[in-house]
Amino acid sequence: MKLDLLFIVAHPDDVELGAAGTILKHKKEGKKVGIIDLTRGELGTRGTVETRAEEAANAAKILDLDVRDNLAVRDGFFKNDEEHQLKVIAAIRKYQPEIVVTNAYYDRHPDHGRACDLVTDSCFLAGLPRIETMDYIQKQQSWRPRLLLHLIQDTYIKPDIVVDISEFIDQKLEAIRAYKTQFFVEGVNIDDPQTYISNPAFMDVIVGRSREFGKSIQVQHAEGFLCKKILGVDSFFDLR
Repeated sequence: MKLDLLFIVAHPDDVELGAAGTILKHKKEGKKVGIIDLTRGELGTRGTVETRAEEAANAAKILDLDVRDNLAVRDGFFKNDEEHQLKVIAAIRKYQPEIVVTNAYYDRHPDHGRACDLVTDSCFLAGLPRIETMDYIQKQQSWRPRLLLHLIQDTYIKPDIVVDISEFIDQKLEAIRAYKTQFFVEGVNIDDPQTYISNPAFMDVIVGRSREFGKSIQVQHAEGFLCKKILGVDSFFDLR
């Protein structure tokens, strides 16, 4: 299946936190959208591999994803090396996305910056035909996405672009709360160890960030993204 938009991120829930509204908006426009989680989040203080997989599947339904895969590389220990690059290259060639979105340049969680570097390098390498990868028994064709963007996650980084998600903020929060072991949900997992993200106030931070980005373009809620290349538009009047 060819995708219009593919998110490749370190952990299940990274995309929901940073870009759920943007996914919902593009799905409404008829785009084909997928997520590839690099790890299973197995080092998380709360939950298990099994519960994270179930939660990711539930979130995928809320987001109406066309595909969600997991490469099952080691949480906390994956590297930007040939072994891992070939896995990501194969995934990019399999879905041939026009746009890839990955983790922030740097962040509180070190996996996020590593995933950024891994996916950035893999997007370039996926376009080199002399790097051979296989999809089962079939040799894959080279493919390079035309644009690579990055989420803004825990650490604030000034966005290069923002997307109005005002219509989708409630569904975004629903997708985040699908991860019941990870985030605060009333009456759920109250006896589990408390973490930075399971604090009820963490959800207020998510909403506050979306309001801050929304204010910058005079809407209620928005999500911000980063880009290392200069972005172009056909007309000044496409800008707001």
